[in-house]
Amino acid sequence: MKRTGRDPRVLPVSVVYDPELTVSMPTELSVTSGFNAIAHAVEGLYAPDASPIVSLMAEEGARALVTALPAVVRDGHDLDARAEAQHGAWLCGAVLGATTMSLHHKLCHALGGTLGLPHSATHTVVLPHVLAFNAPFAAPAVAALGRAFGTDDPARYLWDLADSLGAPGSLCELGMAFTDIDRIADAVTASPYANPRPAGREVVAALLRSAWEGALG
Repeated sequence: MKRTGRDPRVLPVSVVYDPELTVSMPTELSVTSGFNAIAHAVEGLYAPDASPIVSLMAEEGARALVTALPAVVRDGHDLDARAEAQHGAWLCGAVLGATTMSLHHKLCHALGGTLGLPHSATHTVVLPHVLAFNAPFAAPAVAALGRAFGTDDPARYLWDLADSLGAPGSLCELGMAFTDIDRIADAVTASPYANPRPAGREVVAALLRSAWEGALG
C-alpha cells in the first residue's frame, strides 16, 4: 500500500534544472515523465483548494510540456525543447505542492503501491480516462486546458498525443492483470481523495477497465 504525506523535513535544500543533464534520459521515460507532470497540472486545476495564481501556473506548465515533448521525441539532444520541458515540469511540480490531488492520483497511487506498476507510465495511461470522466464537473479546468492545448477536448488531445509519442496506452501493457481491477477499485474507494465528480466503486472499476483495455470512451 502506498501512503503519501507532506512534511518540511523532506523539502530539498536546492534543485538543479539543467537540460544537459537530461539528454541521456530515454525518450519513452522523458515522455511519460512529462505526462506525469501534466497530471499534477490537471488535478491542480480542479482541486478543492485551487487558487487563481496556481491555476495560471498549471495552465502554463501543461502548455509548455505538450509543446516540448514532441520536439524531445524528434531529437533527444534538443536542449531548447528539454529546457521548455523542465520549465513545464517545474510549474507542474509547484502546483502539486500547493494543491490537493484527486481521483487520478488516488488511482495511480493504488496501482503503483499495490501492483508495482511503473510510476510515470501509469500516470500517462490513466490521465485521459480520469480527465474525460471529470470534465463535465470541471468546466474551468477544461477551459484552461483547452487554451493550453488548443482544443475543446483536452482528454482526447492527451490520449492522441501520448499515442503519437509512442507512450504506453493501457494498464494491460504495463503488466496489470484483468483480475486486479476489483482489488484496485476496492482500495481506491476505501479511502478516496476529494474529486469534483462523485466516483463510487462501480465507476472506479469501469474507469480501470477502460484503462486496462486502452479504450478511451
